[in-house]
Amino acid sequence: MDRTAQHSPEIRQTTEEVEGPNMGEATPKATGSAASTAEESDKNFSAKVRSAVFWRSGSQILAQIITWGSTLAVIRILDPSDYGLFAMTQTVMVFLAFLNGYWFAGSLIQSDNVSQQEIRQAFGIVILLNAGLALLQILSAPLVAAYYNQPFIAQMLRVQALIYVATPFMIVPEVLMSRQLDFKRQAFANLAAAIVGALTALLLALSGWGVWTLVAAPIALFWTRAIGLMLAARLWVWPSFDFRGSRKMLGFGSTLLASHFFWIVHSQSDIFIAGRILDPHALGLYAEALFLAQVFAAKFVPPLNEVAFPAYARLQKEPEKLSWSFLKSMRLILLISCPLYFGLSVTAQPLVSTIFGEKWLGMVPFIQLLSLAMPFMTFQILFAPATNALGAPQVTLRSSIFGALVMPISFAIGIQFGPIGLAFAWLIGLPIFAAFTCWQAKGVIGLTYTGLFQAIWPGISASIAMAAVVYLFNLLALPGLANKGFENAIRLALMVMVGGASYAGLLKILAPQSLDDIIRLVICRKAPESVEAMADTKD
Repeated sequence: MDRTAQHSPEIRQTTEEVEGPNMGEATPKATGSAASTAEESDKNFSAKVRSAVFWRSGSQILAQIITWGSTLAVIRILDPSDYGLFAMTQTVMVFLAFLNGYWFAGSLIQSDNVSQQEIRQAFGIVILLNAGLALLQILSAPLVAAYYNQPFIAQMLRVQALIYVATPFMIVPEVLMSRQLDFKRQAFANLAAAIVGALTALLLALSGWGVWTLVAAPIALFWTRAIGLMLAARLWVWPSFDFRGSRKMLGFGSTLLASHFFWIVHSQSDIFIAGRILDPHALGLYAEALFLAQVFAAKFVPPLNEVAFPAYARLQKEPEKLSWSFLKSMRLILLISCPLYFGLSVTAQPLVSTIFGEKWLGMVPFIQLLSLAMPFMTFQILFAPATNALGAPQVTLRSSIFGALVMPISFAIGIQFGPIGLAFAWLIGLPIFAAFTCWQAKGVIGLTYTGLFQAIWPGISASIAMAAVVYLFNLLALPGLANKGFENAIRLALMVMVGGASYAGLLKILAPQSLDDIIRLVICRKAPESVEAMADTKD
């Protein structure tokens, strides 16, 4: 439900904005005034990308901190069965949300020029689609409740249909602002929505609303975000329901729509399959463990992809720069994400006990397995912005179809071994899915297997070694600490400190250039002078 987008009053890009280089790097030097113009264009575009990453990722991190603070308090109040019921409704909402029109409006990002009529047509498309989705969810609610043998979720689904009414007023302004890499104004709207959603969840949970807390909080968040984005974008246009001349928009969006449909199938099929077999308590434990394991891949990588898509789109005529930018982005994201995943796996027990409470300890074995599968998910989802920006959405479509075949089969087999079998299904199915996506996309982006290996190896190798150090430290140095109460918090803190120190040390030894890349990202130091300079740098 969070694949929406944003706008600024100036629609058309200037030459300097469109013709910039890759993600923050300088181009080979030209001569005379042309060189000065190109260099200035490079600097302008680089600055816009860095600003976009800062505001989109920074606001996402702050919003997640606000949301998690409320979520952790709410989790301690509500029961796992509440989250099990909520997960059942989410399979329906996520499945229907792929039709919310984002992919049609999102074609405006990829276009060189955008007219006022196209904006009005995009607005009209998303209004019609979301009105239809709201009606469809209301009418199908009894059938869904009968499928899960949970009559109560029919009431939940009817109320949750209010989210679709707000969605059009998020999608169009967000797409248009994303087109200009204008994420600063979006950030304030997103933060306001996070605060309202968090306060709503906390107040309702304390007031004894139970599972209705999980229904009302997202509605408050979506409506606040819709109002904030409309004000930030100053998008005062009437929708148009005359769709003549919108063939390009509908064609591009339809391909991505089909891709997203198959992505929904593979990502939601576990709950769909398990919902009829597991009781709400067991399903709630699994669903929350999956949420925790996917936090980085689901909450932090998509915002980066939102920045990457328009940035890659401006490099589609410069394939060497785009492929180099892609590899650098992948390298940095895996350098940050892999230690989180492997660290989560080895610290699962004290982390769940400390943060969630003893009644959630059943999540631990799920988290330990699911965390090991998440690097493959992160790797896989990084390809789509580049291939879509290059005008090859069919690559994303083929990959999504493959995932929609592999993952449900894996879940159907895994559930035969109980809830833990679902976690093993992720660990087996995701590597196969990621490998297929890489095989499909590498030629389009201009990648080699050697280049990909060099991009992913530093983060993976150092993270595995770090996890081994933390595991041995916990096993050999902390045997005196019991696994309960406050002692778990001490154990967790010590393991995190050892993990952070050992990861930094391992990178310094195994991949010093990668450590320098992270430092540059944090302090925004000037990047290497050319693609060739980076290519010659060896870890």
